[in-house]
Amino acid sequence: YPLTAKEIGEITGLEPEMVERLIHRIKEKYCDGGIVLRKVAGGYQLVTAPDLVVWIDKIGRPVVHTPLSVASLETLAIIAYRQPITRSEIEQIRGVRADSAINTLLERELIVEVGRKDGPGRPIIYGTSEQFLIQFGLETIEELPKKEDIFKLEQKLDHANE
Repeated sequence: YPLTAKEIGEITGLEPEMVERLIHRIKEKYCDGGIVLRKVAGGYQLVTAPDLVVWIDKIGRPVVHTPLSVASLETLAIIAYRQPITRSEIEQIRGVRADSAINTLLERELIVEVGRKDGPGRPIIYGTSEQFLIQFGLETIEELPKKEDIFKLEQKLDHANE
């Protein structure tokens, strides 16, 4: 999990400002190496350079690569863009039940229960988790592509396929 500059400072005894400067120097020094220092979920994390992941897999590191189902991906996208959101609101958008997809996303810790909505039955409200930010390489949820940009990309792809 990523560590914040403050947490790194507490561990090393350095001021957070000094940690930030050192992190910047580390990023510059190792930018072409096998590891990448990335800022995600409000902290920093050392990860394998994306182009080397296939080699790490070949040396026997156990990696779970079971992809999410289309239903789970749809549900995750709805939650990411509409959070906080209830199960019934998700099902209303998708037009089908979302129990299985929500359970999968909870198991993978990509979403969390963020509270309960006022009203009949006080339904659970869902939102994305810190693990979601980590998995998708985002520092904050605001870094998600804007809906308008996705629509423009879809239009370009449609024209390219004609």
